[in-house]
Amino acid sequence: MSPAKKYVAYYRVSTRKQGRSGLGLDAQQHSVEEHLRQAGGRIIKAFKEVESGKKSDRERPQLHQALQMCRVYGATLLVAKFDRLSRDAAFLLTLKAGKVPLVAADMPEVNEDIVGFMAIVAQMEGRQASARTKAALAAAKRRGVQLGTPENLKPHHQREGRAKGRRVRSIKARERAEDLRATLVEMQERGVASLRGLALALNREDIRAPRGGPWSPVQVKRVLARLN
Repeated sequence: MSPAKKYVAYYRVSTRKQGRSGLGLDAQQHSVEEHLRQAGGRIIKAFKEVESGKKSDRERPQLHQALQMCRVYGATLLVAKFDRLSRDAAFLLTLKAGKVPLVAADMPEVNEDIVGFMAIVAQMEGRQASARTKAALAAAKRRGVQLGTPENLKPHHQREGRAKGRRVRSIKARERAEDLRATLVEMQERGVASLRGLALALNREDIRAPRGGPWSPVQVKRVLARLN
């Protein structure tokens, strides 16, 4: 039997009054529960925000934490309606580029059809730009322009490219460690102090190690070193 799909639920109400009364929140929770009954899966974390939908995720701390938990657990972000998440199409594309799966309970197909379509449009524009560049280079060559060795193939640029790749991997490793910070602190506060104990606790929580497999004490040590 395959494991149940993991979700992080995110609820948003627009006013303090709605947040205190629960108006709007109950309907969102009902919609999410109905989706789980039909599609299966389980909610591992839930977050509630009282904020305007026009704000970015960095201005909405509960959404920021929800996205962190999605990355930590390899879970899907589940909202009742897309307008509970954001009315900004660019932000939805950022979610897609950030590899955080997203499902709206009222229209689960929107994730594939709408957000995916917007990504296809962006890719199409990129291909068109590439085609225009190639056509311009071909025209220049026909005019007798000496194109020479592309700059990115010269040795010093290749070295710079490799160094940039190492920096990107280092940044991603630090971002992953930062996502795990709150979870590791919570485990340590519960008395899990050893590297082996933390590795076992992460594995019990079904949190994948950086390369997708189970945690080892050495991997935990590397993450803690990045956080310190």
